[in-house]
Amino acid sequence: MSAEIESLKLKLREFAEERDWDQFHSPKNFSMAMIVECAELVEHFQWLTDEQSKNLSAETLDEVSLEMADIFIYLIRLADKLDVDLVETAKRKMILNAEKYPVEKSKGLAIKYNKL
Repeated sequence: MSAEIESLKLKLREFAEERDWDQFHSPKNFSMAMIVECAELVEHFQWLTDEQSKNLSAETLDEVSLEMADIFIYLIRLADKLDVDLVETAKRKMILNAEKYPVEKSKGLAIKYNKL
């Protein structure tokens, strides 16, 4: 795992331990909490056009970034609980995606791999 993510993971672990929150931090609860935070993120974009979603006000962008941080924090905590190296797993997933979506079949298309 990258040094920055590892450092953040340890700080988040300490933060939870200091508050005796670890008792609530199960993989099930983190996965559910992430869904809630994802919904809060999506709420900022609901009813916007594609163009509007690319040009958020400074205030909305700040709110969106905080929702993204919540999701990131829960994901790091979930990975910590399950002993998953997110960076290495993301690299492995990119390799798998490259196999599913070869450039010659998928370039410029928004089609699921099994329909290519």
